[in-house]
Amino acid sequence: MQKADPQNPDVTVITPTSPMTPSTHGGRAKCLQRLVRLDLPVPRTVALSFAAVHDIAAGIMPDVPALLASFDEGALLCVRPSSQDPDWGGPGAILNIGMNDARYVELSDEMGADSAASLYMRFVQSYAIHVARLDPDTFDEIEDTGRDGLSAALQAYEEEAEEPFPQDPVVQLTEVLRSMARAWEGTTARLLRQARGAPADAGLGLVVQEMALGLGQGTGENGSGVLQLVDSETGLQQITGRYLSQSQGREALEQGTASLYLTRDPRGPSLEEIAPEAFAQLVAHAELMRVRLRAEMQIEFTIENGQVHILDGVRVQRSSRAAVRIAVRLADDGIIPRQEAVLRVEPRGLSELLHRQIAPEAVRDVVGYGVAASPGAATGRIVFSAAEAQASAARNEPCILVRRETSPEDIRGMHAAVGVLTERGGMTSHAAVIGRGLGLPCVVGAARMKFDLKRRRITTEDRRTLKEGDIITIDGTNGQVLAGAPEMIEAVLDDSFQTLMAWADEFRDIGIRANADTPADAATARNFAADGIGLCRTEHMFFDADRITPMREMIFADAPEDRQAALAMLLPMQRKDFTELFRIMEGLPVCIRLFDPPLHEFLPTDRAGLRDLAEALDLPVSDVTRRVEALQEYNPMLGMRGVRLGITVPEIYDMQARAIFEATLDASHDGDPVVPEIMLPLVSAKREVELIRTRIEAVAAEVRTRRGQDFTYRLGVMVETPRACLRADEIAPHAHFLSFGTNDLTQMTYGLSRDDAGRFMSEYVQQGLFGEDPFHVLDVEGVGELVATGVERGRSTNNQVTLSICGEHGGNPESIAFCRAVGMDYVSCSPFRVPVARLAAAHLAIRNQTL
Repeated sequence: MQKADPQNPDVTVITPTSPMTPSTHGGRAKCLQRLVRLDLPVPRTVALSFAAVHDIAAGIMPDVPALLASFDEGALLCVRPSSQDPDWGGPGAILNIGMNDARYVELSDEMGADSAASLYMRFVQSYAIHVARLDPDTFDEIEDTGRDGLSAALQAYEEEAEEPFPQDPVVQLTEVLRSMARAWEGTTARLLRQARGAPADAGLGLVVQEMALGLGQGTGENGSGVLQLVDSETGLQQITGRYLSQSQGREALEQGTASLYLTRDPRGPSLEEIAPEAFAQLVAHAELMRVRLRAEMQIEFTIENGQVHILDGVRVQRSSRAAVRIAVRLADDGIIPRQEAVLRVEPRGLSELLHRQIAPEAVRDVVGYGVAASPGAATGRIVFSAAEAQASAARNEPCILVRRETSPEDIRGMHAAVGVLTERGGMTSHAAVIGRGLGLPCVVGAARMKFDLKRRRITTEDRRTLKEGDIITIDGTNGQVLAGAPEMIEAVLDDSFQTLMAWADEFRDIGIRANADTPADAATARNFAADGIGLCRTEHMFFDADRITPMREMIFADAPEDRQAALAMLLPMQRKDFTELFRIMEGLPVCIRLFDPPLHEFLPTDRAGLRDLAEALDLPVSDVTRRVEALQEYNPMLGMRGVRLGITVPEIYDMQARAIFEATLDASHDGDPVVPEIMLPLVSAKREVELIRTRIEAVAAEVRTRRGQDFTYRLGVMVETPRACLRADEIAPHAHFLSFGTNDLTQMTYGLSRDDAGRFMSEYVQQGLFGEDPFHVLDVEGVGELVATGVERGRSTNNQVTLSICGEHGGNPESIAFCRAVGMDYVSCSPFRVPVARLAAAHLAIRNQTL
């Protein structure tokens, strides 16, 4: 009798020594081999390799009679897919292959006619729909499940297929194998698995397994189910799963089935009660698999006349929260090392732990899409202005701030809202950057929705109208806008999270700082164990109600002494801000970027705002209007901003430097000495650094003399123009550090507006013009080459210079890999992305050690 050869790499009986790997036969085949090696009760199985299945799709069949000869005569078989990664999916399993009229008669004597008819009918229906591709409705209409139902199914097959149901097991198995192979290589299946991250040419293996029937009238229990030792959502130790008497495959998990509980439960009968020996065996098998396979596993099992059969074992599906708990517990139990525990948690998945999320089972009424700019989900009433958001917060009513695009004037409204939705913008737009800094869910660039701010309404993509006060939900994790309030899952940072992050910090070899503009941001950064503040954007401090007026007075001042008088009102406020930041971050570095944006951002544009400003300045509205218009620039982001403003209006930087130095001395009274880092934005020439440095040194000398105390500080440059990268060798000798501002650097390198790119970026990515949004993942080929050039040239003239990036790319795992590769000292990112960056950096370091 011919049998499949255990040493044949393409069609082989699974034995402890069969030649197979996940990359040649798939994960399911390899896992079954591991179960066989553990001497678990796995039914006899034959594995077909990727190459064999590819041949089958091309019409080249293996020796099917020889394959069948590997099993006992009359055995019923099932065929399951075995892709390299279980998440890539595959065609559905086909059960009871080999069932025919003769076998039905034999099994009727063994298990009863109804059970035998049920087996046969299930196969006929499955074969008809998935192999012969007949109309499913024809078989759905058959209600009987016994002999009458079987007769109806066989008759329906013959009428639809215009031929009798095949009786030869060789023909049945041949057609099942051919159908599954061709389905995998079809266009639809290829697109689906590519969407799940699989390569287009990913292979599929198949496993042909002898069935344990799970049906019958024997003296012992019969049925099937699944069992695991942990809860998939929480990761807590708990025996979970379902069991269904007189069933096959995964029927116990289907909705509406009369499934039993596994463990004793007051709500109903359980497997532990009706078959205690089988239950005990299953738990013992699961515990053995956990230890020997070094993972929490889900067992798919069948009980036949009281005997347990293990059909499959797969890693437990898990939420991000569960993944952390599972990995930490496996390491604590000595099953895996800590390095592996760290590697088993996907950095991006941590966002689900840090923010509220929509419950996986919640119904989503999606009304629009945009860019997923800041993760997490939030529900609230629609408001259309920052003032309305503040009023809503005062009433303790959660609100979603809806704007065409946000500006610095909206900061207070963003603080008051629970989420932000904008029509325009991309990953580095104002709303996105501030949203991530605040941990505020944010969807930007929802351009397919129509925003009518005058009439205070939104028209959704499906043409519904949402008005001010209507309740919506935004999901900043995947860019969806939803009507109503779906069920949420709260963020939880438990002991397992803290343990995993502590392990990550042991292994990572690059610093992770936070971009933090306020004391609240700094407290969040400290809570997430950031190594300091890598970017504090001081301009956000000037928009509070008590600061905006003196700021505007300074802008309108004509003489230096008038500007100094207005700035003198801001000095104590800035000093207080910096003192609080230094105290929160005690012992850690704080890098403060001096004033960066163009002045027009601080001026009103509407009639009411101009009138209020005229009243505050005691000037005619016409004079104020003319002055505001005169300050407008054609391209303000490339105009008088950053260091250019510091040179042309030096009093601003003088005031900020004084506030920093006085705060340094004040904070040092109560704790460790503070060493502030002062960063100059938008530098493009060394002479700019020389001029500002001279003024800052003069301010420092004055403060030292007046206070009678010494202090130290570090001066650095924010490298965000292409010229600064190319001339870094000239700039570096005048700086203690260079921090690459990749938001603006990407904008200038591409000639793209980061606020407007969201309108077309998805089309560019979908059509393959860009591999990824360059504002989301650092463009290593273009922007990265400029950064690498700046690193190399900067270190060539100052080998002590500290190097980092502080753009939003700092929290992206792929971008961190680049920064680490070019030799940067740290990356800086939004506070809520710090844990993601810490874990990603640990992954890179661990993998580098194992190479």
